[in-house]
Amino acid sequence: MAQDAFDVLIIGSGLAGLSAALRLAPTHRVAVLTKRELSDGASGWAQGGIAAVLADDDSFSNHVNDTLTAGAGLCDADATQFVVERAPEAIQWLQALGVNFSSHEGHLHLTREGGHSHRRIVHAADATGAAVQKVLVEHIRKTPNVTLFEHHMLVDLITTHKLGTDLDQPNRCVGAYALDTEADQVRVFAAGSVILATGGAGKVYLYTTNPDTATGDGIAAAWRAGARVANMEFIQFHPTCLYHPHAKSFLISEAVRGEGGQLRLPDRVGGHRFMPDHDERAELAPRDIVARAIDFEMKRHGVDCVYLDISHQPEAFLEAHFPTIKARCLEFGIDITKDPIPVVPAAHYTCGGVVADLHGRTDISGLYAIGETSYSGLHGANRLASNSLLECMVYATAAATDIRSTHHPVASMLPAWDDSRVVDADEAVVISHNWHELRQFMWDYVGIVRTNKRLERAAHRIALLEAEINEFYANFQVTQDLLELRNLVQTARLIVECAQQRRESRGLHYSRDYPEALGNAEPTILSPV
Repeated sequence: MAQDAFDVLIIGSGLAGLSAALRLAPTHRVAVLTKRELSDGASGWAQGGIAAVLADDDSFSNHVNDTLTAGAGLCDADATQFVVERAPEAIQWLQALGVNFSSHEGHLHLTREGGHSHRRIVHAADATGAAVQKVLVEHIRKTPNVTLFEHHMLVDLITTHKLGTDLDQPNRCVGAYALDTEADQVRVFAAGSVILATGGAGKVYLYTTNPDTATGDGIAAAWRAGARVANMEFIQFHPTCLYHPHAKSFLISEAVRGEGGQLRLPDRVGGHRFMPDHDERAELAPRDIVARAIDFEMKRHGVDCVYLDISHQPEAFLEAHFPTIKARCLEFGIDITKDPIPVVPAAHYTCGGVVADLHGRTDISGLYAIGETSYSGLHGANRLASNSLLECMVYATAAATDIRSTHHPVASMLPAWDDSRVVDADEAVVISHNWHELRQFMWDYVGIVRTNKRLERAAHRIALLEAEINEFYANFQVTQDLLELRNLVQTARLIVECAQQRRESRGLHYSRDYPEALGNAEPTILSPV
């Protein structure tokens, strides 16, 4: 099969990927690969908004300090300053594209979320990600120079060192293999530059707010290609995921607490408002503190969930600010104007990822990582609310700018995918069983509270799964389920290895064996060589 050749190959169609594509389209031939539909990534699920200094009483230094505080001493100062200073321009760019943010008296309405000292969250009611993605998808579908490949899943990156060429030169990414899941064949994509914008790895856990696409594809592929990863131990558990047997992965936005929502125990154990017992900021404490407090109270009292109560706000206010949450809860018989919302913590955001610099460049020439796939240094040990969409846009622009100033030739001919020695899988149940086993023990052993023994158990189970999956991968035709499981297991190993190396408690990583923070905060960096 002839290869597809482009100047830039972007893998992922969330805010990071589509922003980069729109920035590059005027000057480059761009391909965007996404393993499902264009709008199926995590960006469209974001409810809260985008943090940006726009109010007169706010400042860049305030936003920087809030980010550094939430990050528990591990944020990179240069990256934080870089992102915060570019936030207003990012908002203006989205407005120019036609994103209709919520306004009040002719100005953007700014809300406040946990960890923020000021109101600075630009939002579109309580469905910001969906509003932004809708506009970007509309633009990208009619933008010349951009070719879209939906239902194409990354199999592996192609690098010069993997090909055995230019071994005396730095490793360079020259393309990727991708499975066309509708045609059931692996295609070859050659590109001068490759951008990984594949999101995080929330599906490695049993309970998550992430979509099914969040399987760590870019992180695992970059690791296999020879790129470093960092801070994978810092998995952010969102404190408030709707607790209902039929409500799959539905998030109750941080903004509900920002607008006065209170966390309480169930009535049968007193209905006590417990967050003031854990932190002077109460419900407005950073996510790691709130999630641990909920986990503590649930275990202490033996309850399945806690309750988030916003019913003291007027109905008109709730309808204006939280129409999506209000409607979704009502589907399950929960009237948030009268009833408290049952919530539990769930895996939400991968703060670590592929090591990338201020231009989004990785260790491998021609390979960029942006958004949740990357470790930019912005989030440190805990991401500040509403900095994630912001990071996507800032680094999409940075990567696009770098690509425009750097010439990477497109390889004339790359080897086709060789599946001549494999057969169709006859035991698909093995994949589904391993998938469930992985997510269950990661939740049990590598969750909100960790111990050395739990991490050892997880590492042992991961080693067994990896051996089984690698044998499966070597002998059978690749499928999307197999590729996702392979990526999840590799990502799980990186999470556990990083957690084992961090012998302290900091931010999102809490260890009973090392309950105190060390005096010197250092990132955990893993190298594949």
